[in-house]
Amino acid sequence: MSDIKRILQQITALSEVPEASVLKLLIDALRATEKEPALANQNIQQLIDVLRQHPEYARGLSSFVLTLIIQYRQINLYTDTGIMSDQGFFSSLRRLVGHRFLPLLPQDDSVVELIGYLFPDRQDERWLANIDSQKWDALVELLQVDEAHLHLVATVKNSILNAIVILSYRISGVGLHPDLMEAYPQILNYSAAFVAQNQEAVLFVNQYRQAHELDTLTDITPAQAVDPAPLFVMLEQCEDIVATVRKRIYKTGISIRLTNMMLRLDQSLRRMRVLTELVADTGDRRDKALIELIQTLILTANRRYSIGYLIDNNTKLLSRKVTENASRVGEHYISTDRRGYQKMFKKASIGGFFIAFMATTKILSYELALAPMGRAFINSMIYGCGFVFIHIVHGTVATKQPAMTAAAIASTISEGSGKKSHQLTKLSELVVDILRTQFVAIMGNIMLAMPVALLISLAWFQYTGAPMIDADKATHLLHDLDPFHSLALPHAAIAGVYLFLSGLIAGYYDNLAVYNKIGERIRRHRFLQRIMPASWLSRFGGFIEANLGAIMGNFLFGVFLGSTATIGYLFGLPIDIRHIAFASANFAHGLFNLPADEISWSLILLSLLGVLLIGAVNLMVSFSLALFVALRSKEVRFFEWGRLTRLILGHLASHPSDFFWPRPKPMTYARIDSQGHMIFDDNSAQKGNQPLPNKYVVRRLSDVKVLPKSMQAGERVKNPDTPVHHTANKAAENADKVVELDDGLSNDVIDDMPPGDDIRYDKATKTLGAHETESTDKAETEDKNHLPKPKKPPNLPH
Repeated sequence: MSDIKRILQQITALSEVPEASVLKLLIDALRATEKEPALANQNIQQLIDVLRQHPEYARGLSSFVLTLIIQYRQINLYTDTGIMSDQGFFSSLRRLVGHRFLPLLPQDDSVVELIGYLFPDRQDERWLANIDSQKWDALVELLQVDEAHLHLVATVKNSILNAIVILSYRISGVGLHPDLMEAYPQILNYSAAFVAQNQEAVLFVNQYRQAHELDTLTDITPAQAVDPAPLFVMLEQCEDIVATVRKRIYKTGISIRLTNMMLRLDQSLRRMRVLTELVADTGDRRDKALIELIQTLILTANRRYSIGYLIDNNTKLLSRKVTENASRVGEHYISTDRRGYQKMFKKASIGGFFIAFMATTKILSYELALAPMGRAFINSMIYGCGFVFIHIVHGTVATKQPAMTAAAIASTISEGSGKKSHQLTKLSELVVDILRTQFVAIMGNIMLAMPVALLISLAWFQYTGAPMIDADKATHLLHDLDPFHSLALPHAAIAGVYLFLSGLIAGYYDNLAVYNKIGERIRRHRFLQRIMPASWLSRFGGFIEANLGAIMGNFLFGVFLGSTATIGYLFGLPIDIRHIAFASANFAHGLFNLPADEISWSLILLSLLGVLLIGAVNLMVSFSLALFVALRSKEVRFFEWGRLTRLILGHLASHPSDFFWPRPKPMTYARIDSQGHMIFDDNSAQKGNQPLPNKYVVRRLSDVKVLPKSMQAGERVKNPDTPVHHTANKAAENADKVVELDDGLSNDVIDDMPPGDDIRYDKATKTLGAHETESTDKAETEDKNHLPKPKKPPNLPH
C-alpha cells in the first residue's frame, strides 16, 4: 500500500501540470495478469482504501486525469474507437504491412496514443474485466471533482456531447442509405425513425448544455435533470428496424458491404447509448458506461497496428454474413425426431447408390491416356456433375456441412436465447442431433455404395469374363484405405476442409441468388421467354433461385476433390483426398478384384477400420470448422470450447444411444424444426394496412415545430413538455415503442415561412429560432461560446 500511497502523493502534487509517466506508475502498480483475478481485486481495493483515508488524493487524482485528457483530441475517441471502419480490408492491410517496414507516424494529440502508452499490454482489457463491478462503483464514487475544477468536467462533457451529435448524423446517413432501403423497401415507412433520433439527439444535447451551463465552461447541477428517455426511445426504435432487416435477410440476401454497414450501425447505436448514459444523471448506468468505454478504448489502442486483429475482425464479418443467411431450400442435415431420421437415411441411400457408379467411372477413367490437367478435368466432372445429380434427385452425400448447419448453430446462441450457460447447453444438444444425423447419413451411403459397387464388379466379370481392374490396382485401392501405412487420414482431413468450404460456397450462392433476384431475372430473360413456355420458365427460375447454392456448392466440392491429386503431382506434394462414401465403394471394388490368395481377415478388418476412420476425420474436421465459424460469428470466446466439449462428452457417457438413434422425446429449438429447416421470423410493427397497436406512438416529420421567436432558452429548460419536445416526451413513458411514419404531411407553420430565411440555427440558444439579433449581441455570443483550444499535449516517453 505504501507504493500506491507514494504515487498518489506525486499525482496530487502534479494535478495542475500532469505527466503521463506518473499515471503509468499507478497503473503498473495495480496491474495483474488475467489469471489472477483475486490479485487484481486486491490491488484495486488497496487503492480504494487509500482514497477513503485521504480524500485529497481522490480529488487530486480526478483533477490529474481530467487535466491530462483535455490536452488531447477526444471526439475521435468517442466516435471512431471500437467501431468498424468503412475502409476496405485490402487498403487497411496494405497500410499495416507498410507499418512493419516504415512505421506510421503516431497521432501525438490523440487520446488513443495516450492510452496505448498507459496500457501497453494486450491483456490489460482482460485484467480490468476481472475487477468486480462493486469495486468499480466504489472507485468512481470516490473520484469527485472540486468546484474549482468543474471547467475540466465541462470541457470533457462538451466533447462527449459533440460526439453524440456526430454519431447521430452518421446513424441517420447509414439508416437512410440506398443499400439498406434496397434490402428492406418497407423501411421507407419508418424512415423518420433515423431522422427523429437525430432531432432528439440535437435537442438533448442543446438542453443539456443549457441546463448545465457548459458553454461558460462550468458544470452546474440543474434543478430538473434533462431527461434522456426520448432519445433512448428513438435509439431503441432504430435498433428494432435493424433487427427486422436482419430477420428478412433470408428473403433479401445480403452483401459484404451491407453486412459491414449494419455492423457499424449497430456499434454506433450502442456507442450513442453509452455516451448518453455517460453524461446522464444516473449513477449506475454512468459507471457501467464508463467501464465499457475504457475497456473498448484499451482494446483498440493495443491492437490498432495489429494485422492479426484486422484479419480477425474481417473474418468475423464474413462469419456473420455466412451465418445470417441460410439456404431456404438447399440441403438440410439436422433431424430431431424419428421421421427426420428415416428421411435422412432414405436420402443417403439414394446418394450411396449413385456414388457406387461415380466411383466405378473414376476407376475406369484411369485407363484413358490423359495429361495431368486432363486427368484433373475428368475427375472434377465425375465428382462435380455426380454430386449435382444426386442433389437434383433428392439424395445426399455423407458428412456434408453446408451453411445451413452453421446458421442453425448460430441460432441457438443468439442474443435473445437466454443466458450463456443455457445457450451452451442447447448448443451441446444440437451438436448431438447433428452428429446423429451425420451418422445415419454415413450409414445410408455405405450400406448402398458397398453392395452396389460389389454388384457392378460382379456384373462386369460375368459379362466380360475378366476382372474390372487388375490385381495391382485392387491392391492399391485397399492400400489407400490403410490408416497406419498410408496417408489416408491426412487426406481425409483435406476432404473435410473441402466439405466445409462447400458449405460456405453454398451459403454464398444462396445469398447471391436472393440478393440479385436471380429467379425473377431468369423469368424476364428474352431468349428464354422465346424458347420456353411461361409456366416452364417460372418453374425454372424458381428452381435456380432456390437451389443455386446447393448446385454450386456440390459442383465446386467435386472440382476440389477431382483436382487435388493433380495439384499435388504437379508441385511434388503428397496430397490427395479420401471421402468415406467413395472409400466404401473402392473397398468393395478392391476386395472383389483382389486374388483370393491375397485376401485375409486382417486385410478386410484393417480396410474396414480405415473406411470408418476416414468418415470420422471427414466429419470431425468439417463439423469443427462449421462450428468455429458459427461461434465466431456470435463472438463466443474461445475458452468456452472446453466447456462445450465437456457437455458433449458427458452426454455421450450418460446417453450414448442418442448419438446413433433418435431420442424417445425429441429436442425442440426456437428456430429449427424437426427437419432441420430454419424458422424465420418476419414480424414488423405494421403489416399491410393493419392499424398500429394501441401502445405505439405515431410521430411524423411534420411534427417538427419551428420555435416561436418569443421562446427563450430558459423557458425550454423550465418547461421541457412544450411542443418543441415533440410528442415523444409525453408518450414515451406510457409507450412500449415509437413508430415513425413519414407520411408527407406538412406543418402549417413551416409552409407559411419562406424556406432558408426563417429557419436558422441560433448560436445563443443552440436551437431553431429567430435570427434577427443585433450585431453587438452576435459578437458577445461568439465571444461567450468561443471555447479555448487545448494546449499541445506533451510528448509521451518512448
